[in-house]
Amino acid sequence: MVVLATKCYVAGEARDRALDGMGSLLADALGELAVDYEAGVRRDEFVAVTVEGDDAPAARSLLAEQWGTITDHFDDGETYTGTLESWDDDGFVLDAGREIEIDTDGLGLGVGSATQIRDRFGLVQHTPLSFVYDADGDHELAESTRDRLYDWQRGDGRVNVNNATRAEVRAAVNRAGHGRDIVTVERQGLLEQSVRCRAGTDPPGLLAAIGGRLPAELKCVVP
Repeated sequence: MVVLATKCYVAGEARDRALDGMGSLLADALGELAVDYEAGVRRDEFVAVTVEGDDAPAARSLLAEQWGTITDHFDDGETYTGTLESWDDDGFVLDAGREIEIDTDGLGLGVGSATQIRDRFGLVQHTPLSFVYDADGDHELAESTRDRLYDWQRGDGRVNVNNATRAEVRAAVNRAGHGRDIVTVERQGLLEQSVRCRAGTDPPGLLAAIGGRLPAELKCVVP
Protein backbone atom coordinates (compact mmCIF):
# COMPACT_ATOMS: atom_id res chain seq x y z
CA MET A 1 0.00 0.00 0.00
CA VAL A 2 1.13 3.55 -0.74
CA VAL A 3 -0.46 6.48 1.07
CA LEU A 4 -0.61 9.54 -1.17
CA ALA A 5 -0.05 13.07 0.11
CA THR A 6 -3.53 14.18 -0.89
CA LYS A 7 -6.80 13.98 1.02
CA CYS A 8 -10.39 13.04 0.27
CA TYR A 9 -12.34 14.97 2.93
CA VAL A 10 -15.77 15.02 1.28
CA ALA A 11 -18.60 12.58 2.00
CA GLY A 12 -21.48 10.84 0.28
CA GLU A 13 -21.85 11.25 -3.47
CA ALA A 14 -19.03 13.80 -3.53
CA ARG A 15 -16.66 11.16 -2.13
CA ASP A 16 -17.85 8.64 -4.69
CA ARG A 17 -17.17 11.13 -7.51
CA ALA A 18 -13.77 11.98 -6.10
CA LEU A 19 -12.76 8.32 -5.85
CA ASP A 20 -14.08 7.66 -9.36
CA GLY A 21 -11.85 10.49 -10.53
CA MET A 22 -8.94 9.03 -8.57
CA GLY A 23 -9.53 5.72 -10.31
CA SER A 24 -9.28 7.43 -13.69
CA LEU A 25 -6.05 9.13 -12.68
CA LEU A 26 -4.61 5.81 -11.53
CA ALA A 27 -5.62 4.18 -14.79
CA ASP A 28 -3.83 6.91 -16.75
CA ALA A 29 -0.70 6.61 -14.62
CA LEU A 30 -0.51 2.84 -14.20
CA GLY A 31 -2.35 1.49 -17.22
CA GLU A 32 0.82 0.31 -18.97
CA LEU A 33 2.12 -1.53 -15.91
CA ALA A 34 1.38 -5.11 -14.85
CA VAL A 35 -0.46 -4.23 -11.64
CA ASP A 36 -3.84 -4.38 -9.98
CA TYR A 37 -4.75 -1.38 -7.84
CA GLU A 38 -7.53 0.00 -5.71
CA ALA A 39 -7.93 3.40 -4.07
CA GLY A 40 -9.49 4.00 -0.68
CA VAL A 41 -9.46 6.59 2.08
CA ARG A 42 -7.80 6.19 5.47
CA ARG A 43 -9.43 7.37 8.69
CA ASP A 44 -7.19 10.46 8.55
CA GLU A 45 -8.62 11.21 5.06
CA PHE A 46 -5.42 10.52 3.11
CA VAL A 47 -5.90 8.54 -0.09
CA ALA A 48 -4.37 5.06 0.12
CA VAL A 49 -3.71 2.89 -2.94
CA THR A 50 -3.24 -0.86 -2.74
CA VAL A 51 -0.96 -2.02 -5.55
CA GLU A 52 -0.21 -5.65 -6.43
CA GLY A 53 1.50 -7.31 -9.37
CA ASP A 54 4.83 -7.75 -11.10
CA ASP A 55 5.32 -4.02 -11.62
CA ALA A 56 4.15 -3.01 -8.13
CA PRO A 57 7.50 -1.43 -7.07
CA ALA A 58 7.60 0.69 -10.22
CA ALA A 59 3.95 1.67 -9.74
CA ARG A 60 4.53 2.76 -6.15
CA SER A 61 7.54 4.83 -7.21
CA LEU A 62 5.53 6.49 -9.95
CA LEU A 63 2.70 7.38 -7.59
CA ALA A 64 5.17 8.73 -5.03
CA GLU A 65 6.75 10.94 -7.69
CA GLN A 66 3.39 12.27 -8.87
CA TRP A 67 1.64 12.79 -5.54
CA GLY A 68 4.16 12.55 -2.74
CA THR A 69 3.61 10.02 0.02
CA ILE A 70 2.76 9.96 3.71
CA THR A 71 5.23 8.14 5.92
CA ASP A 72 5.73 7.46 9.62
CA HIS A 73 9.51 7.86 9.36
CA PHE A 74 11.32 11.17 8.78
CA ASP A 75 15.04 11.71 8.17
CA ASP A 76 16.75 14.99 8.93
CA GLY A 77 17.29 17.09 5.81
CA GLU A 78 15.01 15.02 3.57
CA THR A 79 12.04 16.39 1.64
CA TYR A 80 8.47 15.22 2.30
CA THR A 81 4.97 16.39 1.42
CA GLY A 82 2.10 17.41 3.68
CA THR A 83 -1.20 19.19 3.25
CA LEU A 84 -1.95 22.66 4.59
CA GLU A 85 -4.00 21.97 7.70
CA SER A 86 -4.08 25.31 9.53
CA TRP A 87 -2.28 28.62 9.90
CA ASP A 88 -1.99 31.70 12.05
CA ASP A 89 0.20 34.79 11.99
CA ASP A 90 3.18 32.78 13.23
CA GLY A 91 3.26 29.98 10.68
CA PHE A 92 1.66 27.07 8.86
CA VAL A 93 0.77 23.63 10.17
CA LEU A 94 1.03 20.82 7.61
CA ASP A 95 -0.48 17.36 8.00
CA ALA A 96 2.14 14.86 6.88
CA GLY A 97 0.76 11.98 8.91
CA ARG A 98 1.88 14.03 11.90
CA GLU A 99 1.74 17.77 12.46
CA ILE A 100 4.63 19.71 10.94
CA GLU A 101 4.87 23.31 12.13
CA ILE A 102 6.67 25.75 9.84
CA ASP A 103 7.21 29.23 11.25
CA THR A 104 6.95 32.33 9.09
CA ASP A 105 10.71 32.55 8.50
CA GLY A 106 10.74 28.91 7.41
CA LEU A 107 8.20 29.63 4.70
CA GLY A 108 10.74 31.72 2.80
CA LEU A 109 7.99 33.57 0.92
CA GLY A 110 8.77 37.18 1.66
CA VAL A 111 7.59 39.73 4.18
CA GLY A 112 4.43 39.67 6.26
CA SER A 113 2.80 37.28 8.68
CA ALA A 114 2.04 33.70 7.66
CA THR A 115 -1.63 34.64 7.31
CA GLN A 116 -0.74 37.48 4.96
CA ILE A 117 1.52 35.15 2.98
CA ARG A 118 -1.29 32.60 2.64
CA ASP A 119 -3.57 35.32 1.30
CA ARG A 120 -0.92 36.69 -1.06
CA PHE A 121 -0.22 33.30 -2.62
CA GLY A 122 -3.86 32.22 -2.63
CA LEU A 123 -3.32 29.04 -0.62
CA VAL A 124 -6.48 27.12 0.21
CA GLN A 125 -6.70 24.57 3.00
CA HIS A 126 -5.44 21.05 2.17
CA THR A 127 -3.11 22.22 -0.62
CA PRO A 128 -0.16 19.77 -0.80
CA LEU A 129 3.14 21.49 0.06
CA SER A 130 6.62 19.97 0.18
CA PHE A 131 8.92 20.70 3.11
CA VAL A 132 12.40 19.88 4.35
CA TYR A 133 12.27 18.01 7.64
CA ASP A 134 14.51 19.22 10.47
CA ALA A 135 15.11 16.95 13.45
CA ASP A 136 15.21 20.00 15.73
CA GLY A 137 11.85 21.25 14.52
CA ASP A 138 13.09 24.07 12.28
CA HIS A 139 11.26 22.77 9.22
CA GLU A 140 11.21 24.81 6.01
CA LEU A 141 9.17 24.80 2.83
CA ALA A 142 11.04 23.01 0.07
CA GLU A 143 12.65 25.12 -2.64
CA SER A 144 10.45 23.44 -5.26
CA THR A 145 7.32 24.61 -3.42
CA ARG A 146 8.63 28.15 -3.05
CA ASP A 147 9.48 28.26 -6.76
CA ARG A 148 6.00 27.02 -7.68
CA LEU A 149 4.29 29.67 -5.57
CA TYR A 150 6.49 32.49 -6.90
CA ASP A 151 5.70 31.30 -10.44
CA TRP A 152 2.02 31.79 -9.62
CA GLN A 153 2.68 35.44 -8.85
CA ARG A 154 4.63 35.97 -12.06
CA GLY A 155 1.75 34.69 -14.21
CA ASP A 156 -1.52 36.31 -15.27
CA GLY A 157 -3.39 35.46 -12.09
CA ARG A 158 -5.10 32.42 -10.61
CA VAL A 159 -8.11 31.30 -8.64
CA ASN A 160 -7.37 28.43 -6.28
CA VAL A 161 -10.13 26.11 -5.12
CA ASN A 162 -10.53 23.23 -2.69
CA ASN A 163 -13.35 20.76 -2.02
CA ALA A 164 -13.84 20.09 -5.75
CA THR A 165 -12.43 17.84 -8.45
CA ARG A 166 -10.79 19.24 -11.56
CA ALA A 167 -13.83 18.28 -13.64
CA GLU A 168 -16.18 20.06 -11.22
CA VAL A 169 -14.10 23.24 -11.35
CA ARG A 170 -13.94 23.19 -15.15
CA ALA A 171 -17.70 22.69 -15.30
CA ALA A 172 -18.28 25.64 -12.94
CA VAL A 173 -16.05 27.89 -15.07
CA ASN A 174 -17.88 26.86 -18.23
CA ARG A 175 -21.35 27.29 -16.70
CA ALA A 176 -20.35 30.78 -15.61
CA GLY A 177 -19.46 31.59 -19.22
CA HIS A 178 -15.73 32.04 -18.55
CA GLY A 179 -14.28 29.08 -20.42
CA ARG A 180 -12.38 31.40 -22.77
CA ASP A 181 -11.01 33.45 -19.88
CA ILE A 182 -8.79 30.70 -18.51
CA VAL A 183 -5.79 28.76 -19.78
CA THR A 184 -6.43 25.54 -17.86
CA VAL A 185 -7.29 24.07 -14.48
CA GLU A 186 -4.16 22.66 -12.87
CA ARG A 187 -4.55 19.84 -10.36
CA GLN A 188 -2.76 20.50 -7.07
CA GLY A 189 -4.30 17.60 -5.16
CA LEU A 190 -7.31 15.35 -5.61
CA LEU A 191 -9.66 18.11 -4.39
CA GLU A 192 -7.44 21.18 -4.75
CA GLN A 193 -7.26 22.95 -8.10
CA SER A 194 -5.61 26.07 -9.51
CA VAL A 195 -7.36 27.93 -12.34
CA ARG A 196 -4.84 29.74 -14.56
CA CYS A 197 -6.28 32.97 -15.93
CA ARG A 198 -5.61 34.29 -19.41
CA ALA A 199 -3.96 37.69 -19.79
CA GLY A 200 -6.57 40.36 -19.20
CA THR A 201 -8.77 38.20 -16.96
CA ASP A 202 -9.50 39.67 -13.53
CA PRO A 203 -8.97 36.93 -10.90
CA PRO A 204 -11.32 38.49 -8.28
CA GLY A 205 -13.97 38.83 -10.97
CA LEU A 206 -13.58 35.20 -11.96
CA LEU A 207 -13.77 34.16 -8.31
CA ALA A 208 -17.02 36.08 -7.90
CA ALA A 209 -18.46 34.47 -11.03
CA ILE A 210 -17.75 30.86 -10.04
CA GLY A 211 -17.84 31.09 -6.25
CA GLY A 212 -21.57 30.52 -5.97
CA ARG A 213 -21.31 27.38 -8.10
CA LEU A 214 -18.76 25.62 -5.89
CA PRO A 215 -19.14 24.69 -2.20
CA ALA A 216 -15.47 25.50 -1.72
CA GLU A 217 -12.86 27.85 -0.36
CA LEU A 218 -11.57 30.06 -3.16
CA LYS A 219 -8.54 32.34 -3.07
CA CYS A 220 -7.05 34.63 -5.70
CA VAL A 221 -3.50 35.14 -6.84
CA VAL A 222 -3.28 38.64 -8.29
CA PRO A 223 -0.10 39.32 -10.30
